[in-house]
Order: sequence, then structure tokens, then C-alpha cells
Amino acid sequence: MKQSKAKIVAEYGPYEGAHRVNGVTYDGRKVWFASDDRLNAVDPDSGKLLGAIAVPARAGTAFDGKHLYQIAQGRIQKIDPASGRILSSIPTPSVDDNSGLAWAEGSLWVGQAGARKILQLDPQTGKVLRSIPSERVVTGVTWVEGELWHATWEDNDESDLRRVDPQTGEVLEKIELPAGVNISGLESDGGERFFCGGGGTGKLRVIRRPGRRAAGRKAGTAIA
Repeated sequence: MKQSKAKIVAEYGPYEGAHRVNGVTYDGRKVWFASDDRLNAVDPDSGKLLGAIAVPARAGTAFDGKHLYQIAQGRIQKIDPASGRILSSIPTPSVDDNSGLAWAEGSLWVGQAGARKILQLDPQTGKVLRSIPSERVVTGVTWVEGELWHATWEDNDESDLRRVDPQTGEVLEKIELPAGVNISGLESDGGERFFCGGGGTGKLRVIRRPGRRAAGRKAGTAIA
């Protein structure tokens, strides 16, 4: 298993009126993060708040290339990002254990925090297609270049990012976060950046994906 220390290259927030980060996704131009009663759009390079959609946003967030998906009160809602209109919804796998959310391979992937697993869902019905076990609490899920990654956050206030085998859940790679730096929502930009929610701090952090070249331009506040 590969292991490394997290390289935090930018930190944004907290934002007025958005006291928590409950889920994170990326639409190719904007980072979206869930904060209780709204979805917030942020410029990934500057951290500037670009707008918001008023919807229940209590857990994971995803983007399928056209629509946003947001976990809210036992449902996953499909949202038009241009109008903010809710187009449809499906049931969540559990009432209150849902955490991260991602879109990949035509499916939704939802983390189960207490159950310590990742579920592949049919986006039309919510039917569970696959269950992947985890060794730790799952607090964010993302796919990048065929790799499945998830975030963790344990009771001892420790977090890390883990690349796992999508069939068995075996940990293939681990990125350790500094003590007290936690993750509540995870998304990749499809390349060298992970966008990570900071829970009750209301912050978004950008973490370098190991083995990737540095970005062409720096963004946000660099963290030593």
C-alpha cells in the first residue's frame, strides 16, 4: 500500500451563511458544496463564492455532467443547476447514515458513514447494485481516472483519503491529513486536485493528488 502526507495547496472560506460543508462536487467550472439549506457555487481557483441554490443540502453532492444530485432528508434529489429546480428524486439507502455522493460509470455512489461501506446505486430507482466494505467511517466519495477514493473521519479526530479496490474495498493507497484537519465531502477535478469539505469549520481545502504535476497557476492561500 502506498502512503503519503497530504499536500494542502489551498484553503477557502468559511463563507457567510454557510457554517458547514456537508458535501462537495465539481462541474468542470465550479465547485459546489452543500451547507444545510443551500448548495453553494465557488470558483475553484480563487475560492470566490459565485452563487447558491436554496435546497436542503444535508449530506453528499454529485454532478453527472448535466445535473446536480443532493442528499436531502432521506432522498437524493436531481437538480437543474441553471434554475435550481428539483427534477426528480430517489430514496437514499438509509434514513440518516448517508455521507459522500459521487457520479461515475452511469451510477450514483453513496457513502454509508456508520455502516462503513460505499454503495453503487441505480440513479433511476435507488436500487443498490453493489456494496463495497470500508475499514473506516466513510465521509466522502469520488472517482478519478478509474480510481475509487473515499474520505474518512474517525472519532479520534483523524482523517485520511483512501484509494480502494472497487470490488473488494482493499486499501491500495492512503493520504494522511494533519491532526485536526477533517474531511466531510470529497470530489476530484479529474486530474491533480481533490476538493475536500472541512465539516463544521465551513472551509474548503484543495489537496494535491499524489503523482500529479503541479497546477499551472496557484490558487487561494498556500498552506505550508
